[in-house]
Amino acid sequence: MPVFTGLDRLVADDFSRLRGKSVGLVCNQASITKDIRHILELMLERHRRGDFILRVVFGPQHGLFGHTQDNMIEWEGGTLEDIRVFSLYGAHREPTAEMLEDIEELVVDLQDVGSRYYTFVWTMAACMKACGPLGIPVTVLDRPNPIGGVQIEGPILKPGFESFVGAYPIPIRHGMTIGEIASHLKSKHFPESRLEIVPMEGWNRATYFEETELAWALPSPNMPSVETAVVYPGACLLEATNMSEGRGTTRPFEMIGAPYLDSWTYAAALNELRLPGCIFRAVTFEPTFNKHVGKECGGCYLHVTDRFSFEPVLTYVAVMQEAIRHAGFRDTSKIPPEENFVPDSPECRLPGFAWKLPPYEYVYDRRPIDILTGDPWLSEAISNLKPLGEIRDWMKSESESWQP
Repeated sequence: MPVFTGLDRLVADDFSRLRGKSVGLVCNQASITKDIRHILELMLERHRRGDFILRVVFGPQHGLFGHTQDNMIEWEGGTLEDIRVFSLYGAHREPTAEMLEDIEELVVDLQDVGSRYYTFVWTMAACMKACGPLGIPVTVLDRPNPIGGVQIEGPILKPGFESFVGAYPIPIRHGMTIGEIASHLKSKHFPESRLEIVPMEGWNRATYFEETELAWALPSPNMPSVETAVVYPGACLLEATNMSEGRGTTRPFEMIGAPYLDSWTYAAALNELRLPGCIFRAVTFEPTFNKHVGKECGGCYLHVTDRFSFEPVLTYVAVMQEAIRHAGFRDTSKIPPEENFVPDSPECRLPGFAWKLPPYEYVYDRRPIDILTGDPWLSEAISNLKPLGEIRDWMKSESESWQP
């Protein structure tokens, strides 16, 4: 059944809810209609003919048009015709009162990918937080969760581990749409928010994105396909390690490895675990940027054979544990800060699996792995090679306790 997004419904109603208002917009390159027109293009048309005033545009991480790679790569705003453009991934991750001046309604249209780490929902949360005390209504245009709304996996974010990859407690794979997350945040954290959701039509919770008949536009540079989103709830954890998560290849997060791994023995060991819904194929690759740039990495390509039985978080826990078994675990906690993240530092140069050190997403006092998992129990379980069955049982108890 075809799906119509909140933006499609707003267009079908000819933006009537915004008529005569002074409006702000939060969007990026994936904010498109079913017939592949961009929200900014459509709103500029109506701004020019005087239906409403588009006063300010905000863009999230990776830029308004997805031009910046990787994490903590900031971008600056500017102007678009006569309209101010502000970055919400730089000096400010929450709009200021000055940025919101003279705004009567803020429209948010961002494509989430179903994982807590994805920062766009936290940009939305920051906008809700800023607009609440100012009495500015926030209208969220709902979009599908591309990996469905049925499966939930992973720990719930614990107090003390909040960051821009997890500002409020939800599981890693949360099973919500961006509109549902907004409603949850209003209920639990922003009761003063004047929130409205423009709902979708035709979306089924068991539906993956390919079944929606919507066009996939990269929401971020390293999210090239729905297949990437399927593995991302687990694969993003590799950002907190010295393993390559495939950035600098054409298949980020599906192609993984490190110079200290042997492709064939590593893939064989992972396949012996008989993890549900996936097969590992031995590969060798050289990243063109990011970790291990230009170095030969042994590793795997992860093929998902059954999305409904596949457990992404557990699978990439196994990926990390097998790397430890094959190459050993190296303690990086004593590396001097000035050597952290330097390509030729011991963290990258020496063999053995290792956790990366701070900073990560503007957090300087906690390990990136604990920021991503939201609970240090999981990182300790990985490094201590706790049996996968125990880890699965613990994560299941976490997800089953989730009350959206």
